[in-house]
Amino acid sequence: MDLGIWAKLTRVVVFLLFLAGLLGVAVWYLPLIQRNQNYRKEILRLDDRIQKEEERKRQLKVAIDSLQRNPKAVERLARESLGFAKPDETVIRFEVPVTNSAAPK
Repeated sequence: MDLGIWAKLTRVVVFLLFLAGLLGVAVWYLPLIQRNQNYRKEILRLDDRIQKEEERKRQLKVAIDSLQRNPKAVERLARESLGFAKPDETVIRFEVPVTNSAAPK
């Protein structure tokens, strides 16, 4: 029993409704997918920052341990940052020359 054009139209309508449903779901979830992508990018950026901060923490811990255990490190730090010198020792400082980089031409 062939229903002719009505059976074909029914199949086309069902297919178009299915396609419209898929499109509706895609449009519904598109903002959620974009938000998840943004969250993933933010997580990667924060993970990179965490790694950098952990490296900085490790370097500072090494510096603190060195200053607590090594008197020569304390002496070196005092000489460099405070400008201390031993008696009869000459200290020579090199300063970066000041330039006018923003001067008009």
